[in-house]
Amino acid sequence: MQRFVDTVLAVTKESVKTFTYESLHNIVRLINGVSALLLTALPGKGNILEGLNGWELRPTFRGPRLPRWMEHGVSSFNKFIHELPVDSDGSNADYSSAEEDGDALCPGSPSSQSSRVSHTSTFTKNDGHRTGWTIFFLSWILFPLWFLLRLPLRLCLLVCKRRSTAPSVRGNHKPSRLHSIKRIPNLKDHVIHRTTDRRRGVIEDLHLGIEIVIEAVFDFFHKAAHIFLSPSEALKVVYKWCSSQSSNNDELQNGISDSVLTATLGETDPTLRERKTTFNQSLNTDARTCQDVITELGYPYEAIRVITSDGYVLLLERIPRRDSRKAVYLQHGILDSSMGWVSNGVVGSPAFAAYDQGFDVFLGNFRGLVSREHVDKSISSRMYWRYSINEHGTEDIPAMIEKIHQVKTAELKISQPDLEEEIPNDQPYKLCAISHSLGGAAMLIYVVTRRIEEKPHRLSRLILLSPAGFHEDSSLVFTVAEYILCPLASILAPIVPGLYIPTRFCRMLLNKLARDFHNYPAVGGLVQTLMGKILGGDSSNWVGVLGLPHYNMNDMPGVSLYVAHHLAQMKRAKKFIMYDYGSASANIEVYGSPEPLDLGEYYGFIDIPVDVVAGRRDNVIRPSMVRQHYKVMKDAGVDASYNEFEYAHLDFTFSHHEELLAFVMSRLLLVEPTQKQPSNQSALRLKRKAQVNC
Repeated sequence: MQRFVDTVLAVTKESVKTFTYESLHNIVRLINGVSALLLTALPGKGNILEGLNGWELRPTFRGPRLPRWMEHGVSSFNKFIHELPVDSDGSNADYSSAEEDGDALCPGSPSSQSSRVSHTSTFTKNDGHRTGWTIFFLSWILFPLWFLLRLPLRLCLLVCKRRSTAPSVRGNHKPSRLHSIKRIPNLKDHVIHRTTDRRRGVIEDLHLGIEIVIEAVFDFFHKAAHIFLSPSEALKVVYKWCSSQSSNNDELQNGISDSVLTATLGETDPTLRERKTTFNQSLNTDARTCQDVITELGYPYEAIRVITSDGYVLLLERIPRRDSRKAVYLQHGILDSSMGWVSNGVVGSPAFAAYDQGFDVFLGNFRGLVSREHVDKSISSRMYWRYSINEHGTEDIPAMIEKIHQVKTAELKISQPDLEEEIPNDQPYKLCAISHSLGGAAMLIYVVTRRIEEKPHRLSRLILLSPAGFHEDSSLVFTVAEYILCPLASILAPIVPGLYIPTRFCRMLLNKLARDFHNYPAVGGLVQTLMGKILGGDSSNWVGVLGLPHYNMNDMPGVSLYVAHHLAQMKRAKKFIMYDYGSASANIEVYGSPEPLDLGEYYGFIDIPVDVVAGRRDNVIRPSMVRQHYKVMKDAGVDASYNEFEYAHLDFTFSHHEELLAFVMSRLLLVEPTQKQPSNQSALRLKRKAQVNC
């Protein structure tokens, strides 16, 4: 009878699994098919269907190419479906090898893990301040999805907790014996591995959650039937459990410490240590930092905390060459971070290319993360996001460049003690800057304002990749934003001070949806097309960028409403101006004039070579607007050059283009490092030799 019941339950369970798998798969295929039909109805569909502009629509589940350091970690929904029915005896080895490969790709250093823990605590405190009706209703609407995504993690954490604590309560087992015990592969190990896969989308999470629920329900009925049909065996199990509990209590009374054995196991048993590391990435999202990417590829890394004069805490990251006399500073654009400069791996990233050419590389990060790093830990959201592009150029960049100067000067003095005698009145290194988009506008503000204030800017060359500043010629969306923000910014700022995704759950959902967009190309192609249309037809790989680690659940770049207002002011004024505070008295207090500073009028103060680069397919900052920078610079007598490439806006950082990388490196190499000047004795010898020759 017991065998018959087991057979019926097994058949029923497999039938339920098959039905749910096929139902979910068919629903997803329907969504993918409808998306493909919508794609055919959208204008410009030919580019997408032919595989141009960074997206391909093929019968296989394939999305755009990810950065090199992410390719082996991309999960596949189809592979996941076919792997689930495989017997655990044959699949466990494959899963362990896959897990080892994943760990080899993403080693977690202690510093990176501790930084994530500190970030998580910061988010927990800050999320309490972000309440509102929008988040309230959104949370209730998405509650079922949230429950299904949390259920697999909680169940597997419970399984791991029981397994890790089971050996510790058996005091008669020594740690050395645990290594000789062969782990029996079973379905729970299979489920644990699938749950700890750090790159899964929402569909795969739903699939896994449904399987775990089915397994739990049928396991309950199986045990209930077993107890009902075999009460004597159930009593034996209860008796053994009670006797083991009593023996454990006796051992604890005899002085055997449970905690000591657990700590020893954690240090000696590799399986427990591996499992502890595996669950660091909660809810299976890729939360690697720029540090993780750099160190994974074998490059050195250094993190420098910089505090601006107005109290913002910035992260200046570095690939150090401490004895190099040439350095480069890379500054990202809007809704970006330093990750953009290393996201293409060793071959295609400007940061690694500059380091390989002998540069000391510094990666700047603007203020504007949802973690709200500030010296005032209790700063309100309204106060934190109260900044414009002015503060990027007059606070953030000066603080980071001055920190670079302080660090480089101190290090070169240590490595070269005769430095002060050789170069008494000059900085002992040459610093170049590469900026993209909003970073380019901020860098121009920095150079111009430092020259007006008669302070050194410490730069030797400036490379601007599709810089912001002039926005007269822009898409319809930016025009709508202009007409909304210019009159209503003062009303909207107290309500929505910053534009960002407020909760960890919503950030996690976005990150997972980006993975689904890659697994289902028609859905991803539709989203890609719509995003491109919204942004004026720009063909950048917008979906691919959303899958990068710096758009993760723990932290994510945001943009202040005042930054958006500042860009709208530039568009309306048809000039590259600093922020207009709205009244003549406020502008006089800041600028000394009733109107904000027109930076184009002061381009003549730029005393270093400037290379301006535009993208012909860039519809976020169009080539005509980038050429406006170059024209004003040439009219002012600046040593400037202009180049165009067949790129969209994000191609300058997130895509691998060798011709752009070669051009940038050629510009950097035009700057020679500071040469040692001859000493007084050497100069005297040369002078005497010249006199003799005469």
